[in-house]
Amino acid sequence: MEVQQVLHMNWGNGETSYASNSNLQKLVITKAKSMVIGSISDLYTTNFPRCLRIADLGCSSGPNTLLVISEIIEAIVETCHQLKRTTPEFQVFLNDLPSNDFNNIFKTLPAFYKQLKKEKGEKFGLCSITGLPGSFYDRLFPSSSIDFHHSSYSVHWLSQVPITVESNKGNIYLARTSPPSVLKAYLEQFQNDFSLFLSLRFKEITPGGRMVITMLGRRSEDPFGKEGYFWELLSKSLNDLVSEGLIEEAQVDSFNLPFYMPSRKEVEDVVCVDGSFYLDQLDIFDVNWDGSDDDDNKGFMFDRFISGKKVAKYVRAVAEPLIACHFGDAIIDILFKRYIEYVSEHLSKEEGKYVNFVISLRGK
Repeated sequence: MEVQQVLHMNWGNGETSYASNSNLQKLVITKAKSMVIGSISDLYTTNFPRCLRIADLGCSSGPNTLLVISEIIEAIVETCHQLKRTTPEFQVFLNDLPSNDFNNIFKTLPAFYKQLKKEKGEKFGLCSITGLPGSFYDRLFPSSSIDFHHSSYSVHWLSQVPITVESNKGNIYLARTSPPSVLKAYLEQFQNDFSLFLSLRFKEITPGGRMVITMLGRRSEDPFGKEGYFWELLSKSLNDLVSEGLIEEAQVDSFNLPFYMPSRKEVEDVVCVDGSFYLDQLDIFDVNWDGSDDDDNKGFMFDRFISGKKVAKYVRAVAEPLIACHFGDAIIDILFKRYIEYVSEHLSKEEGKYVNFVISLRGK
């Protein structure tokens, strides 16, 4: 089955759904806020468009869907107030795969519009929000029609599972035991996909338009660094199920994630070779696996079991559709119970950190 048909968040309102486990992404959006606001404020004060056209790529459906748009509107309204200018109109496109629950988003819009009018006053201009199903690895918008592209926690997902000539035996992502050919296939898939993503967005963006991307990455040039260890623990959990006869070894050997965490250099190289955008800024920050914020929890008593459960819920929310499609639904609960044990054990020895890139680009 095509990755795009399977790759979607675990929608719904259950305790393992994305809607119930979106605090991690909210924390990441908050930490990336200053770059997003700086980029779009610079765009606005350079061109003063009468209508700001914004696309959020990989918007998902949940508590965070309208968060970035709210922050952008707030910043532009404040800028206009300082400059004594009338606020522009806003045309917003929310993009995700067709399996995204757009109807759930649309149900929240009347309350969102009402709140905008209440906070900004009746003189606040038009804000139009539209859903656009489709893959961002395809062309989405007419030429020179979008002023600002934004994407959070989506571009590290590849358009397809890399085609490998050797088995990535016992692994679902890159690990020390992965053959060199598997690493090569993953890197080439990322390079091709990210280059395609940039070239498509360049065709859609207005002259001098901006784009901010937040994605998972690596601090080290070592492709087998600890940044991807949360996937290794899931591989370990699956291999336990093989030992217990619940799944076949061949099933694990034939399952690889369509996912890649690049290094800073790998990102910069693709941007340079593609040549569509100037790389204005690339910042790196860490967040805890369990979504807790070190800055806000200095007196917090760490509990590895509670954290292990949180990590498992976050990973399950994004990975369950892929795993269930390949292995079946029956193993999911057993698999993630085992995963909780491994994550909790790891966190008792050392911290688990996601490395995040927030990238500010400007169209040439």
